[in-house]
Amino acid sequence: MASSLLTKQFIGAPFSSFGSVQLPSKFTSSNFQIPAHRSQHRRLEIQAAGSTYGNYFRVTTFGESHGGGVGCIIDGCPPRLPLSESDMQVELDRRRPGQSRITTPRKETDTCKISSGTADGLTTGSPIKVEVPNTDQRGNDYSEMSLAYRPSHADATYDFKYGVRSVQGGGRSSARETIGRVAAGAVAKKILKLYSGTEILAYVSQVHNVVLPEDLVDNQTVTLEQIESNIVRCPNPEYAEKMIAAIDYVRVRGDSVGGVVTCIVRNVPRGLGTPVFDKLEAELAKACMSLPATKGFEFGSGFAGTFMTGSEHNDEFVMDEHDRIRTRTNRSGGIQGGISNGEIINMRIAFKPTSTIARKQQTVSRDKHETELIARGRHDPCVVPRAVPMVEAMVALVLVDQLMSQYAQCMLFPINPALQEPLQLSTTESAEITL
Repeated sequence: MASSLLTKQFIGAPFSSFGSVQLPSKFTSSNFQIPAHRSQHRRLEIQAAGSTYGNYFRVTTFGESHGGGVGCIIDGCPPRLPLSESDMQVELDRRRPGQSRITTPRKETDTCKISSGTADGLTTGSPIKVEVPNTDQRGNDYSEMSLAYRPSHADATYDFKYGVRSVQGGGRSSARETIGRVAAGAVAKKILKLYSGTEILAYVSQVHNVVLPEDLVDNQTVTLEQIESNIVRCPNPEYAEKMIAAIDYVRVRGDSVGGVVTCIVRNVPRGLGTPVFDKLEAELAKACMSLPATKGFEFGSGFAGTFMTGSEHNDEFVMDEHDRIRTRTNRSGGIQGGISNGEIINMRIAFKPTSTIARKQQTVSRDKHETELIARGRHDPCVVPRAVPMVEAMVALVLVDQLMSQYAQCMLFPINPALQEPLQLSTTESAEITL
């Protein structure tokens, strides 16, 4: 047997170290060759599609700004969850374009359709496919951008990476990609609310140089109705007017501004997150920073905590009236050691000014000539009002994935009631929740 086999040295390693690869005798040198360069390339291949998030509750988004449509596939959703398109449509309506004068004028209804994964109004446990058609594309608006790169946009880097790109609307770099995230986030928010009473709220806390003072918002009591009471989604009416004025000022001049979205999470189960590489704040940062136009993330005291001493910054432990361990302050932002401690999680996400603006800018063409560009198309003069539901969605996707992880690892056997709390609401508490 051995005499009838051919051998070929293992590619990329000394023959004496790894031995040989043996081939059956029917593969002679005249009719079979191993291409060394291709094998060597395979050794360097990695799976890096980048369109899927989550381990247990997995979400993959698809589609492009000016393609046939966009959407998502949700895999790992628990069965028997009441779910319909209306659950998602509420969130998608908050995200959709054309909702006010300070957003992009593109007119899309963003009407979603669930194509699979439900039966008789309940999830079945199989993958859920959600689709939203594109109906108001204007590809001709991007004729200049097909020749020249928009400064600070993903146009150039997509070409650098792929060697080809979808010019119209920015393709996958467009904020329309986030439709799939928001739809999936609506499902995640419903699971969290029903299972553990967790509530996620985000609001605009800064537009350009208009900064909402932290003491003007009570994170314990702020409501969705307060946030949604104005077009900029700031819960303080006085500062909301100042923010709207700041956006209007640049909008009529063909320019743009950035801002900050603050997100809070109430009634978070204790124990979510894991030490070291998968800390809860690290997962939240990754998820939020994956949104278009994000430039910064901080939680708890954030960078301001660097100006404090340990005695000033530490959150002292106390017992509350229900004999639960709490913290007197919350500079940790509801997370300690990468694990939720049951206090309100609060974070802030910075968004840059929209890069596509109707003002003359210096740039370079795809054929490498310096030129000028005045971008056309319909774009937000400030992205933060529409980013609010996007941030909520990404936070929800992180937390539901971490909830399922915690249940899988730490809840299979009875908990230690002296140190742990159940993840799920009591029957009485669940009955009191209205969605």
